[in-house]
Amino acid sequence: MEKSDFLVETRAFYDAVAEDYDAQFRDHLQDKPLEQALLGVFAESVGAGGTVADLGCGTGVVTAYLAGLGLSAFGIDLSGSMLAVARRNHPGLRFAQGSMLDLALADGSLAGAVSWYSSIHTPVDELPALFAEFHRVLAPGGHLLLAFQVGEQPRRLDRPWGHPVVLDFQRRRPERIAELLRIAGFTLASSTVREPEEQSGKAEAGPEPIPQAFLFARKPV
Repeated sequence: MEKSDFLVETRAFYDAVAEDYDAQFRDHLQDKPLEQALLGVFAESVGAGGTVADLGCGTGVVTAYLAGLGLSAFGIDLSGSMLAVARRNHPGLRFAQGSMLDLALADGSLAGAVSWYSSIHTPVDELPALFAEFHRVLAPGGHLLLAFQVGEQPRRLDRPWGHPVVLDFQRRRPERIAELLRIAGFTLASSTVREPEEQSGKAEAGPEPIPQAFLFARKPV
């Protein structure tokens, strides 16, 4: 698949489902104490007022959470429809449209970056370029928090909420992602795996019965 193909497919998918996605996941951090704790550690590591980007921010839930922890947080996403929801829900925050693979940010301009389940649509052969771009925009000593589903086989969502779109959600092995981060120049600080949640009964893109991984890395000084 060409780079432009998966970007077009990902944008079209989220443009179609943005409102339904917001209705289902607007409060998704409220009952996740581990995720809140990890975001808190990230914020403390960056330091109050530090400039951080929520890369692949979607509807801005994590962006707003980081801002609430005292960071100067802004979001970037491919989908104009997801960004419209983010701006509506969080009018005091900044959101911009763009690709994580080609960020309109200066070298070393960020104290931190979060990729919260946003690398899961990037083909595996594009991950080295993705992590190299994350490394480029972080200042020396900058922090990266990466979240993704654990596994080998992708999960395909076909016609979610009745919309005529389909997209694969890639699952990854934490040790393989950690190695790719090291190759990109990062130092791995921690690797956390949370066991699966109980099924909530939600029919579309609700909690998955698989582990979730959270990698915390740092660009060396």
